[in-house]
Amino acid sequence: MKANPLNVENRSLFHADNLDVLRGINSNSIHLIATDPPFNKNRDFHATPDSLASGASFQDRWSWEKDVHQEWVDQITDDFPKLMEAIESARYAHSDGMGAYMCFMAVRLLEMKRILREDGSIYLHCDPTASHYLKAIMDAIFGYRNFRNQIVWCYKSGGASPKRKFSSKHDVILYFSQHPQDYVFNPQSEKSYNRELKPYRFKGVKEYQDATGWYTLVGMKDYWNLDMVGRTSGERTGYPTQKPLALYERIIRASSNECDIVLDPFCGCATTLVAAERLNRQWIGIDIWDKAHETVIRRLQDEGLAAPDGDTGGRLFTAGQIAYSKEPPVRTDEGEEAVPHFQTVTKRNLPTEAWQKFSRAQMTEILKEGQQYQKDAREVICAGCGRILEPEFMELDHIQPRADNGANDISNRILLCRPCNGRKSNQLTLSGLIRANKKEGWMSDEDMAKRAQASAKNKYEEIRYGPGK
Repeated sequence: MKANPLNVENRSLFHADNLDVLRGINSNSIHLIATDPPFNKNRDFHATPDSLASGASFQDRWSWEKDVHQEWVDQITDDFPKLMEAIESARYAHSDGMGAYMCFMAVRLLEMKRILREDGSIYLHCDPTASHYLKAIMDAIFGYRNFRNQIVWCYKSGGASPKRKFSSKHDVILYFSQHPQDYVFNPQSEKSYNRELKPYRFKGVKEYQDATGWYTLVGMKDYWNLDMVGRTSGERTGYPTQKPLALYERIIRASSNECDIVLDPFCGCATTLVAAERLNRQWIGIDIWDKAHETVIRRLQDEGLAAPDGDTGGRLFTAGQIAYSKEPPVRTDEGEEAVPHFQTVTKRNLPTEAWQKFSRAQMTEILKEGQQYQKDAREVICAGCGRILEPEFMELDHIQPRADNGANDISNRILLCRPCNGRKSNQLTLSGLIRANKKEGWMSDEDMAKRAQASAKNKYEEIRYGPGK
């Protein structure tokens, strides 16, 4: 697939909800996404007072009732049912809070999938709090065959050792490519020391020496020993979750080339952006923190990568050349929203009329009345098999599957009993379901099923055109 031109300038920083900004970026236009989102640590984070990041704080707590939008649930349930299963498994196995965090991440990762180029990659930084749940979410979105590595970042840190478990001294970075084979990867090397301080004597092995001893260069492994940003480090900004430049430089070197476009949707104190600039990559950052702009300028100036305040720049770019916006970009591609791995639709026409904007819950209530067995009765007729059941046993489904470009609005909805919904899945049309039910002996009353279909259609037309039209 040919990459689309990027509709965002190099060195752009957005102060906004990253979901809105991601939705405004052209599909298939970003080479690398490297990001460090919240981890669902169930705690609040605050920057060091009187530091560059002073005032920065965020709440890493999640609630299904407060933090999950019904729009997200409806979209994922309708278009990506396997992804919703992964979210629900986190919700039931852990907590509603974990499910809410997974839903928050899922809608954003769907957009990240869409904007990545075919040869692109994503690195998602997390820790053992939620890494296993995020892996399932990313398997569902990017495809488990595109999983490349679970990188373990090992570090030293202070604090007393716990008495009833091992000390937690590592984070996890989940690395996925967009394509199973054709993706950018530049092999990296690391030093392997001979602890006896004697050179290796194997044919073809190059030997080197430094103050520590003799070493050879070997292929980099998936566990990385890198120091955290210490209290006396020159990198330190005081941001509560700051990561070392060396960590993100390693990622950027491995999965991008010079002048490629690197995106960090949770850029915080701008570590990814500074690392990208140091390595001659283009970059885009997004963060809801209002001091992110000031911080990236200061850090680039401290690194000697941007001209000091008042300087006209010369060979360096100036602070004024960093594009800063509180508004999301406007897409210039065709606006296709399908994620290639799912490919449920080629293009979604966004709802414009009131009848197209009903939520799943609203459509279910409308169709319960439309498929009601008798007036003032609770029972509902299944449009697939004709059984008359309580509404709790009915589920909302598409008449024409989304895989066949079926609409998401009430014009293409019906209520089915759970067995019919499971049999229909996302492959059969409603007429195909009825044929399958008759063949397999599940059809209870075909006339009642047709009545339910006609009643649902009449209810939709009444909603759309008004009574009696």
